[in-house]
Amino acid sequence: MLMKRLFTSTLVICSVIGSWQRTVAQTPALNLNLPRSKNPFGPYIPSLVPAASLANSPRIDQLIRDGKLYLSLDDAIRLALENNLDIAISRYNLPIAEADIERTRAGGAFRGVNAGIVQNTPGGGVGGLGSGAPGAGAGGTTGGAGGAGSGASGIVQSTLGAGTAVSSYDPTITGTASIEHYTQPLSNLQIYGVPSLQLNTTGANLTYSQAFPTGTAFSFNFEDTRQTGNSIYNYLNPALNVYYRITFQQQLLAGFGLGPNLRYLRIAKNNRKISDIAFKDQVIATVTQIANMYWDLADAYQDVQVKERSFQFAKETLDRDQRQLELRAIPAMDVTKAGAEMENREQDLTSAKTTLVLQESLIKNALTKNLDDLTLEEIPVVPTERMNLDTDAAAGSTLESLTNEALRDRPELQESTIDLESRNISRSAARNALLPTVSLQGYYGGSGLAGVDNPASGYDSSVPTENSAAIRRAFNNSSPDYLVGLSVRIPLRNRVLKSDQYRSELEYRQSELLIQQQKKQIRIEVRNALYALQQSQARVASARRGCDLAQKTFDISKQEQQLGAGSNAQTLLAQRDLAVAESSLAEAETLYEKSRIELERAVGSTLENHGIAIDDAKQGAVAKTR
Repeated sequence: MLMKRLFTSTLVICSVIGSWQRTVAQTPALNLNLPRSKNPFGPYIPSLVPAASLANSPRIDQLIRDGKLYLSLDDAIRLALENNLDIAISRYNLPIAEADIERTRAGGAFRGVNAGIVQNTPGGGVGGLGSGAPGAGAGGTTGGAGGAGSGASGIVQSTLGAGTAVSSYDPTITGTASIEHYTQPLSNLQIYGVPSLQLNTTGANLTYSQAFPTGTAFSFNFEDTRQTGNSIYNYLNPALNVYYRITFQQQLLAGFGLGPNLRYLRIAKNNRKISDIAFKDQVIATVTQIANMYWDLADAYQDVQVKERSFQFAKETLDRDQRQLELRAIPAMDVTKAGAEMENREQDLTSAKTTLVLQESLIKNALTKNLDDLTLEEIPVVPTERMNLDTDAAAGSTLESLTNEALRDRPELQESTIDLESRNISRSAARNALLPTVSLQGYYGGSGLAGVDNPASGYDSSVPTENSAAIRRAFNNSSPDYLVGLSVRIPLRNRVLKSDQYRSELEYRQSELLIQQQKKQIRIEVRNALYALQQSQARVASARRGCDLAQKTFDISKQEQQLGAGSNAQTLLAQRDLAVAESSLAEAETLYEKSRIELERAVGSTLENHGIAIDDAKQGAVAKTR
């Protein structure tokens, strides 16, 4: 009957567990916090993470009209926040950091959080096509706790988390039950009165143990045994023995207090802050990349339009020259030159279209989770954003104010500052670990006895026969067992811990220098970005004047040709100069936009200037646009 009930209960528990697991597996959203459950079996059931959704967000379908994807810079950024896989990969670091906190709350060592930037999306100077992206860092698979991975930027972090051993703060219950039959042949009858000793022992043991962040350890042990034997000299058969002990231990030097015992938790919380900042840095880097890709696309799109106009004009000129050649109004050499010019411009147009197709493919790859839809893969992209030359962009803020803003808002500097706090925690714990281990120990217990008198012994023990009486006797202080002691452990020379402590001091000072180096680097980046923006403004102004002059020259040449005072060759040359000037203007405008984007990144204002809420990026869903 007992086995049947146990089997039925097991089936019910398995059914509940299976149902709960299926429910978790069907959850679509990424939970940024460790799952909680009121299920009493929750601590023993794996928390499943649902597979990532690989469907593109509906926003991309809303932007398709007449078989084309019309894309503004704001649309591109929102699509990247929803679909870009670099951000999606980095997003998992947030719950990973949260899981580390839960682990260290129980006394476990932190496993570390990746603070590097994922940059697997090609384009915009990333992923093998061009130079590294601004703000580029360690890849998405690079491990490392804190703001700098192991060996990153020349920084060592081998003593991060150093100190005395930390016990588990989760209470543990251990229970054992056993039945033993023991037989021993004897060489004489003097000890037990029988030629062969037989003992049957039934035992149960229960232990509760727990450690605390103060350096305190507590345990409670309870033992209950029942033994029968064939010895005629046993006064009790069966004999019932009950014993309990409450044990207490407190560290007094090394391992004493909340500092060394909560260091893992405090570092894990700092790592959680770092993961938030690192994710912000990831969003900034990706938005910077997307913006650069967008203006590369706009430049390529505008260049195709310029080349198409140039080709069409050359084609019209050739057609007109061929008609005039039929009338013998011009020499055949002019037609040959016009044909060669048209071929050159057609080649330029083909090259520009190829570049445009590449830029379209790159940005569609960056703004989607998948390109399985062949229609989406082949659909042309039309950039709708136009350059807005902000003449006050460089003059609106002083170099000093921009530098101060960057020193306040740059993510990598914030990460290093928090990482320095973690190193200081480790430094203090390493100092504590140098002390001798002094433990105050004590326990208190009691024993109880019960049983049935053995008729063969002829002795009247006058003890109770019930097991409950043995338990009462154990706890009524009639047979106490107690101890108070002091344990001291002094490692002579102590070279290992001394080396770790000194190394933690060196690593802390090393990290201080890294922060100073980062501040200097930030100042240089802001200065260079501001100067580049000012130079690009001047270049745009110069390109616009050149374009205006080329337009006037072309208009005059065209008018002269219509009046018979100019040649087709002169008009073709003037139109080519106009096309070159228009392409140069588009290139200058693109460089200006990229310079403005780089200044935003250098200052740390990318998200603010584009109206990006970091919470939207964490959820991967943008509720509204600017």
